[in-house]
Amino acid sequence: MASSKEYLDFILEQLSELEGISYRPMMGEYILYVRGKVFGGIYDDRFLVKPVKSAVSMMPDAARELPYEGAKEMLLVDKVEDKEFLRELVEAIYKELPAPKPKKSGAGPAAVI
Repeated sequence: MASSKEYLDFILEQLSELEGISYRPMMGEYILYVRGKVFGGIYDDRFLVKPVKSAVSMMPDAARELPYEGAKEMLLVDKVEDKEFLRELVEAIYKELPAPKPKKSGAGPAAVI
């Protein structure tokens, strides 16, 4: 089952106090980014985030669910009505995520002289 645009719009509204939130559609689902880093997504109308230490500590009883078959487990966010909690959660997750990998250009390696 694909996620609805309405659920995506609801989650984006709940995250509207954060800077740099973006998304990318992917096979009927939505990957969520904060300032260029993937932190979670919308899968089958469920808001799932990466299970980094801060997310686990903020949601110790959160269900671990698969976004799709063959994927790594993610944490189900069930407090989607609480904007302040979501802001704190995403900011905490952001601090733990590695920097985004640079985009590859078709230029090849630089010449060494």
